[in-house]
Order: sequence, then C-alpha cells, then structure tokens
Amino acid sequence: MADDDAKLGVFSTFSVGIGGMVGGGIFAVTGLTIETTRAAAPLAFVVAGIVALLTSYSYLRLTLAFPGEGGTVDFLNRAFGGGILTGAANILLLLSYVVLLSVYAYAFGSYGANLLPPAQQELWVHVLTSGIVVALLGLNILAPRLVIESENLLNAIKLLILGGLVVAGFLLPMDWSQLDPVGAVSPVGLVAGAMLIFLNYEGFELIANASPDVADPRRALPVAYLGGVVVVILLYALIVAVVLGHLSLAQVRAASDTALSAAGQAILGRAGYLAIVVAALLATGSAINATLFSTGRLAYVVAKTGELPASLEGTIRGTHGEGAIICAVLAIVIANVVPLDAIATMGSAGFLLLFFLVNLANVRLARQTGSRAWLSALAALATLGALVVLCVSVEENPASRNHLWIFAGLIGVSLVIEIVYRGLTGRRITLHRRRRRT
Repeated sequence: MADDDAKLGVFSTFSVGIGGMVGGGIFAVTGLTIETTRAAAPLAFVVAGIVALLTSYSYLRLTLAFPGEGGTVDFLNRAFGGGILTGAANILLLLSYVVLLSVYAYAFGSYGANLLPPAQQELWVHVLTSGIVVALLGLNILAPRLVIESENLLNAIKLLILGGLVVAGFLLPMDWSQLDPVGAVSPVGLVAGAMLIFLNYEGFELIANASPDVADPRRALPVAYLGGVVVVILLYALIVAVVLGHLSLAQVRAASDTALSAAGQAILGRAGYLAIVVAALLATGSAINATLFSTGRLAYVVAKTGELPASLEGTIRGTHGEGAIICAVLAIVIANVVPLDAIATMGSAGFLLLFFLVNLANVRLARQTGSRAWLSALAALATLGALVVLCVSVEENPASRNHLWIFAGLIGVSLVIEIVYRGLTGRRITLHRRRRRT
C-alpha cells in the first residue's frame, strides 16, 4: 500500500476517470455516430451518458464498500458467488477490454495514415494499427513507470486541444440548422445510435481498480464517478455539435474514421487539422498504454480468483505482462479483421451487459453498500433496455446483422473458456475479501 503522500487526491482520482473515458473512442466513432443519428448525434451522446451516470452510482457505492484492485471482478463474485456464469462474465470483461483496445488501435492507425498520400493510406492503417500496439506493449513491459507517469501529461494535452477545438468552433460561424434533432432519427434509432457508442463512457470503471490508492475515498470517489461522467457528457456533446456545425453530412461520411481532424481543418485550416491529428495520436496512444496496463492487471485479478490459468498470476519484469501480451495479440487480430462498426457494437454491447450485471450486484448488496436499491434497479433496467434496443436495431439492418453473431460469439467464447478450464483443472473460485471502509 502506498504512503499517504503518494496516494491519489480528489483531482488525481477525477483525472483517472476523465482519462479513462476521454480516450481514443471519441476520435474513432464520432463520424460513425453522426452517420447513424445525423443531427441528433449530440443528443445520442447525452442519452448514452445518462445510462453511464446511473451505472456510476452503483460503482460508487460498491467501491466505497469493497475497495480493492479487483473492481468489477470482485463486485460480481461477491454478489453472485463463484459459479460458471460469474466466471464467464469476468472473462467477458477481459475480452471487452480487448475489443476496446482494438478500437483505440484502429483509431491510431486511421489518423496516422491520414498524414500520408491517399494511395498509401490503406496499407499504413494496418501497419500503424498493429505497430502501435506492439510498441506500447514493449513499453508497458520494459518501462511501466513511464507509462503511469506520462498519463497525466497526455490527458492534459488532449483535453486542451479538444477544448480549443470546441471554443474555436463556437466562436466561428456554424450551420445551426444541422443541429436540429427533430425528425433526424426515430426515438428507437436515437437510443440504438447512442448505445453503439456507449463504449466511450466505460472508462469510469477504471476508478474502481484504483480505489486502494485513493487518500480520501468518501470525498474523492463521488467527484470522480458522478462528476467525471457529467463533465464528459458535456464535453462529448459540445465536440459533436462543433463537428456537425462545420461539416455537412456528406463531408462527415467521406471522412468517417477521421471526422474530428476534418472538422479541425474546416475550423482552423491546416493548423487545426494537424492539432487534431496530434491530439488523436496522443489520446489513442495513451488509451492503448493505459488499457494494456489495465488488461494485464485484470488478467492477473481474474487468474487470482481461479477463473484463468495460474500462470497469468506471474510477472514479467515486475509487471503483469503475460496477460497484456495475450490481450495485445487478440486486439491486433480484431482491429485488422473486423470492421469498425462491428467492433463498436461488440464493445458497447459487452459493457452494457456487464454494467447491467454490476447494477444488479448493487441491488443485491444494497444493505451492505448503503445504497438506494431502486436507483440501481433503474440503472439495471436502463442498461438492459439499451442493450435490447441496440441488438434489435442491429438485427433489423441487413448490413449489420452479422454483428450480433460476433457479439454472441464473444459471450460463447467466455462461457466455453470458463467451462472447459474448470473441467480440465478443477480450480475453484477464491474470493479475496477486503475489509469494508467505515
């Protein structure tokens, strides 16, 4: 345990949540969101944010009651025991982070390749997508302290650039007619579009894993969880509004994977374009860094409970590198083979299902966590309803129907890994209890 002087204060804890949420996702899926929901795109980010805000209440109460690096894994095990379904859910959490890692890697590749001549871009998207994961995996293993120390600086730079884009966008003339959500999309289409980009908010989950290092949890965690989600909702809505105000739908469609840099070009010319590309590379790079670090630790935590091989409890140069290596390889395959919209569907659906389970966990543990059970029950209904709407909308579109099979495959793989592993090894789930904070 760290000394009090080295622990996270209110601002640092808040920064963990902001940094986790404002990662590479906003750079990767802004164009996809606008294509799906058109003028209602800012509202779509608000809808997704409200679902995240409700869920953050459950995380807040559970983290205060059960602090520890286990986070979501520990919460599910405490609420539902060590059965096969709980184990499969924890493996699904790990796989969902792999999907998230692939989104960040693809975004890095897309923005980086955009600096090169058009004829070379298709090849370089794949080269940069794979290369950045390999490079940062090496950094995580060889210089993990540098990874941690660089995050605050990278977060500050990307937020300054994004804030500058928003300010400049609103100061310059905008086409406000493109921000009229009335009739842009049906209510069901709006919710479906919102849930497609839900993965942009999942980063607040990382606060739970950092809870042992928080100096004053009862003061810092509410600010980090609830305040962090509210700030990010506002930031996302403003960013997407600026993009819509300065680019036509046709222009967004033409630059779907790099819509933010196209908006930077429209607002501030070449300088704006380059600033957003730099922000995108820094944001996605730092997000890959942090996610590789987190997935390595998550694989360690899941293995420590008995749900994955004991070898993943080992370390490489003092880091949980073995799990990070496996996750990095899987992410490279997904990012290079699966289309972005399918990856976004997999990631968002995976986290919606997991957050539904966490909300149910807090309903079940409400007496121990001192929670308002009805609020977590409402959050559970919101996440479940959003997941159903997303799945129905994807199924009704012939072009995206196969995405559901990919998501079902993700769940199936989680179950198979858990069932086969338990059958072969006979390992039992071990709950590592920590004393509740008073």
